[in-house]
Amino acid sequence: MSDFGTPPEIPSDLQQYNSYVEDPKWQRKFSAVWAVAVGIAILASLPHLVRAIRRGRAFTGFFGVSEDHSGKKYVPIRVEEKLPAQRMKRVAGVLYTLVSFLRWTIPGVELNFGQMILVAGYLATVIICIVMNSQLINNPNRAGFLALAQLPVVFLFATKNSILSLLLGPGHGYEKLNYIHRWSGRGLFIGATVHGALWIRNHLQYGLPILGQQKETSGVAAFGILCILVLTSLRPVRRFFYQGFWIVHSVLGYVSFFVTICYHTIYASPWIFPPLAFYGLDILLRLFRYRIKDASLVPIDQNMTLIHIHDCDSGWQAGQHVRLRVFFSNRVFESHPLTIINAPSSSSCLNTRTMTLAARVRGDWTRALNKYAQAEQDRLQDEKLDKANVPVHVMIDGPYGGCSIDLGDYESVLLIAGGSGATFTIGLLDDIVARCGKLGRRHGERTRRIEFAWCIRSFGCINWFAPMLMEIANTVAGTSLDLHISIFLTCICNPFAIPPIPNSDVTIYRPSVSTLLKQLITPPPSSNTPSATSDDPEDDPEKRAKSKLQWVGLGGGVAVCASGPETLIRESQNAAAKLGVMRGVELGGVALHTELFAL
Repeated sequence: MSDFGTPPEIPSDLQQYNSYVEDPKWQRKFSAVWAVAVGIAILASLPHLVRAIRRGRAFTGFFGVSEDHSGKKYVPIRVEEKLPAQRMKRVAGVLYTLVSFLRWTIPGVELNFGQMILVAGYLATVIICIVMNSQLINNPNRAGFLALAQLPVVFLFATKNSILSLLLGPGHGYEKLNYIHRWSGRGLFIGATVHGALWIRNHLQYGLPILGQQKETSGVAAFGILCILVLTSLRPVRRFFYQGFWIVHSVLGYVSFFVTICYHTIYASPWIFPPLAFYGLDILLRLFRYRIKDASLVPIDQNMTLIHIHDCDSGWQAGQHVRLRVFFSNRVFESHPLTIINAPSSSSCLNTRTMTLAARVRGDWTRALNKYAQAEQDRLQDEKLDKANVPVHVMIDGPYGGCSIDLGDYESVLLIAGGSGATFTIGLLDDIVARCGKLGRRHGERTRRIEFAWCIRSFGCINWFAPMLMEIANTVAGTSLDLHISIFLTCICNPFAIPPIPNSDVTIYRPSVSTLLKQLITPPPSSNTPSATSDDPEDDPEKRAKSKLQWVGLGGGVAVCASGPETLIRESQNAAAKLGVMRGVELGGVALHTELFAL
């Protein structure tokens, strides 16, 4: 046989575009980009994680709430208070100032500027990977491949028990990462829409049937399910029809989508396994966190019900929340997230072994719980002729979330809450007062001044948490900690219902967060801060140390924690951003953590 030599090669510019070879390469490029971004975030959070591990704050609650079966009580060891070293260097202050630029937010947008930049970068990466060197008009498979490549991102940032939350450290739970889940889902929807719309256009152009064949029919079905998932996840649906959203979005929708997308293309299988692994890990870790406990319901009034869960000593941190299921009436299958008001017994000002939750009457479940508690309490009072708490059984799933900053690292702390958002800030207050008071600053806590601000509608709301606030305020007496409680009301009604909380003020106006921050960092007129005269404490080391203990804000850092409605959160973010930009270096940094009480 004669040899005709090497066969000719078709020039690259004349070769037919093979999407099944080229498009998977862009899937891998996109996956590499977001994986590198996640790796950078983990490395940036590594110092925070290391500090949390050293102080025992990391991985708290990994196996759920625990109980001290031995009956041993924690006895704190008092140590001599020392003037805390100024560890917040100027470089750290500069970094805090740079971070402050990213905290600004605008009305009507749930994201701050830093989150906007991250989301914009993500969507830009998706669009670039879809259109770069592709032939979308003739072969729109690239958009479909990129839609599949986003499934791991959607599930990684959606699960409550995520490996990423553990690596980022305390305070970076699913509720803080969920915005990436929402926007990655929208990125997936963009890819699926481009893919489906252009294929329908091609079928119409060449006279091909859109439905009939398995590939086309299953593709239309998968896109229809995806549209349902997107529509039911919109904010109005989440707020007013949450149970319907949860069933469609978290139970039925994704299962149906996975089944139809696997029928649509064989290239979906590799991108289905990571989401299933993430979801399986979430379910597995939940099994370790479920607890069934005895509890007592205490209806404070028609707007608030306290739930005391007995025999809970530890396994959570101040500011975390649990998903609660109360076995009463026909509400057995409903679970709702509620913030834990108190700190664990080992770091709490309250002499109790219970976990306390608060359910403000806002929807049908909380209203039914309050009515049930009131009815049962009346029945028990009639039988025993004494005020009695209502015994119930509850199931808790958690804890989750928490505060991303350790208040003990900052000399000045502002805790501001609106309405039932005080459940978050009271827990933090309970924890930091106990650590700086009865525990003797055993981890070198630097906090010296705390301003606790609470915005409520009526005087009667003060009674919701007045006993806890009074006990915490009494613990401060005799320590170097300066605690002031400010309660702001927006409605004048029953002013004689004000409880006697030590070192507290009750005023009738809506405060400005910027004003509260300015007052927190401004020395009072009679301040003992050093001056240039010879008679000043500068000449006496003991007086100088005492002066610094009496006044803070001289470079020890400022922490701001806000919880409540969206308007309060936005104002707090902008106030902290402004202060960080203007005086971040001077103050030693301004840290911020927010908890938005909305779906």
